[in-house]
Amino acid sequence: MTGTLRRPKRGLWRRIVDFAFTDVKTLVEGGLDGDAIERLEEVLLEADFGVDITMELVDDLERAASRGAIATESDLRDVLRARLAAVLASADPGAPAAGRAGLLHAGTEPAVVLVLGVNGVGKTTTVAKLAARLQRGGEGVLLAAADTFRAGAQEQLQAWAKRLGAEFVGGTAGADPASVAFDAVAAARARGTSWVLVDTAGRLHTQSDLMRELVKIDRVLGRQVDGAPHERLLVVDATSGQNVMNQARQFGAALDLTGLVLAKFDSTARAGTVVAVVRDLSVPVRFLGVGESPEDLERFSPDRYLDKILAADA
Repeated sequence: MTGTLRRPKRGLWRRIVDFAFTDVKTLVEGGLDGDAIERLEEVLLEADFGVDITMELVDDLERAASRGAIATESDLRDVLRARLAAVLASADPGAPAAGRAGLLHAGTEPAVVLVLGVNGVGKTTTVAKLAARLQRGGEGVLLAAADTFRAGAQEQLQAWAKRLGAEFVGGTAGADPASVAFDAVAAARARGTSWVLVDTAGRLHTQSDLMRELVKIDRVLGRQVDGAPHERLLVVDATSGQNVMNQARQFGAALDLTGLVLAKFDSTARAGTVVAVVRDLSVPVRFLGVGESPEDLERFSPDRYLDKILAADA
């Protein structure tokens, strides 16, 4: 992949300086007065950092300013970056296997990735993007269409499998999704395919029957392959603000999530969602969706993320 993480329109740093301080000399010379604090809090909350991390960031800036540690705009940015980096480092996803597209792997085959989320967030497209990443590393991939309820779901994933040249297993309309997952693993073993990516039906946390179904799929996979599913990736819409937090909490209560995929990240200025999820839920962000093509899925890099949102010219 040759693309790089695309910068949200009018970056966070520019909004902080332009709206909260107008001129960083405001902070350097006079410290954080009440008006500046209120404006800074507003910028951070609008970017979906959440109340807790917003208060922590403001407190850090106040302490740094009071001890004379902020003399330039660069100093101010460094204080923010250090605090955000510490938060992002608090949720370690573990060590992905070398050459495995940034995905966790327990060493058994096939490795299994379970992809879940609410309706309309882009799960199926994300599955295709993950498959493309694995294929670029020389891995064999099977796509499993465990969404047997949504009209056209099977056909959509099958079309992606054909486009990518990947294996495919689906089921009849209304079939037990867990049976599709079972058949997919069996087919992968028979065909010598290294990875199984399981696409599931969208569901809300209030749909208790569908949540139980998801747990059943997870359990069936675990019985077939030691340690499976090796990844449980929750796909969320990065533009949906605090709904990301709610979804992560509810799905995390049902299954032990290994990470989040933020779809539509290129369309949002709500960069704080990443930090808020890691800070409050200890669930790492694993990938960012930055477009619709199979190549538009980027492995999340804290350093690159901070470079972008705190870029001086953003």
